[in-house]
Amino acid sequence: MDYPECYELVFQAPAVEDDVVIVRRTERAGAGGYPVYEDESGIVRAEISDRGEVRMLASGGHQMLRTPLLARPLTP
Repeated sequence: MDYPECYELVFQAPAVEDDVVIVRRTERAGAGGYPVYEDESGIVRAEISDRGEVRMLASGGHQMLRTPLLARPLTP
């Protein structure tokens, strides 16, 4: 299966514009067997299925994981 290199994850932010995070595919796979994507800092991590379903992954302790409203594949 050919997966997109990058996604935009759109999170709803109260009282301000939505928060958009760009994540890139890594060499890892998540528990569901789909690629794990992460942002430049390595803090935001997500497993994204071939249907665009997102499962956020903790990158450290005490994180409050939020599911994005939308995951948009980015084309080069």
